[in-house]
Parts: sequence; C-alpha cells; structure tokens
Amino acid sequence: MRRFSFGDYLRGVKPNEIPSREESNRLLVSRIESRVKNLFSGEGTGHDWHHIDRVRRTALSLAKVEGGDRMLIELAALLHDIADHKFYGGDTAIGPRRAAETVIECGGDAELAEAVSRIVSEISFRGAGEDTPVSSLEAAIVQDADRLDALGPIGIARTFAYGGSKGRPIHDPDRTARLHDDFSEYANSADPTIDHFHQKLLLLKDRMQTPTGRKRAEKLHAYMEDFLSAFHRQWDGE
Repeated sequence: MRRFSFGDYLRGVKPNEIPSREESNRLLVSRIESRVKNLFSGEGTGHDWHHIDRVRRTALSLAKVEGGDRMLIELAALLHDIADHKFYGGDTAIGPRRAAETVIECGGDAELAEAVSRIVSEISFRGAGEDTPVSSLEAAIVQDADRLDALGPIGIARTFAYGGSKGRPIHDPDRTARLHDDFSEYANSADPTIDHFHQKLLLLKDRMQTPTGRKRAEKLHAYMEDFLSAFHRQWDGE
C-alpha cells in the first residue's frame, strides 16, 4: 500500500481506498494511453496513435531482452511524440514539458514525471551531424523502438505519408541528398522525400543503442536498400 497523498485528497480518494502500487501503475498507464489515443487518432503524417502504440509494444519487447524499468519505458514510449518538435516550429523543449505535465495530470508523481520527461528529451533524431546520446537504459530502449518504426516497410510508408503532408516532391533526380550538419538545418529542411532516406533512415542502423535494437535494424535496413534500388530502377525506366 502506498501513502495517502495530497493528490489523492484532491481527487476525492479516501485513505482506506488507496490502491496498491501495481493497481496505481495500471491506472496511470490506462489514463495516459486514453489521452494519447484520443489526441492522435486519425493523425495523417505517420505520427498517429498506431505509431505510438507500435513504439510502446516494440519498446516493451526490447525490454524483455535488455531489461530496464518497464513502467518507465511504457510511459515514455506512450508520450514520446506528445508534442514533436516537427509540429512546433523546432521547439525541442515542448515535448518533454508536455510529457511531464501529462504524467502529473494523470496521477503520477513528480519524480516519475521528471524521469519520463528526460527520456522524451533524448529520443529524437536531430540530423546526421548531431549525436543523440542517452542517459539511461530506458532511454536507449525507447529511442531504439522509435527508430525501428522508422525503418523497413512501415518506415517507408510513414516517410511518404509525412512528405506528402508537407507538400514535398517524391524525388528530384537533378539533386544529391545533403546531410545536415546540425539540428537547425535538419529541422528546417524541405528536401524531397527520397532524400530523407539518405539524410536519416539509412543512418539509423549504426546508431542503435542496444544489441537487440541493432540486430532488428539490420533486416529492416536491408529492406529499405532493396526498395531504393527498385525505386531508382523504375524511375529510370528500367
């Protein structure tokens, strides 16, 4: 049994009705899942509820092998895109802040909110020239899970969904994809969608944080290479 808190008082919980820690955790996950699902259902850029749920399931699958705090991993996965910088003018602070606020609003404590916020701040890819180090095993697992969803057939589908939502051309054969030196250059890019494979997706295999993530990324990376070869052959009329 956990202690009766001021938050319990505000929510009208009586001291003799305090749930067990396990029950509290399940309730917190359920509340956050419901909020995120309502917020992202029907989103059309590839960052929808199904992406978030896949990242959650992949992260928990990685955790079975790699270890880590499963509760923290699940919450961070659910909230990793709560306010993605791509949709907020490149603001990298809003996502971690919104994640922490959501944990508190749904009944979590300040320590958990801070831990989730820290992981969310470490997830995003920020350009070929920017390192994205992580400070915990949990962050490594969620980052890998998010990046695995950017690879393979689903990653290809999401890439074209996002490019289309931004009005970007599929491909420009008269240009060569340029790698971005820093986050500002990456965040402000409006390059053709095919360029994104070279600017990010094909780089992810070698930037996986966990052994399990690296192993899974190999197969998905190979699928994308085969797709690009077929794409360019058809583009050239072969």
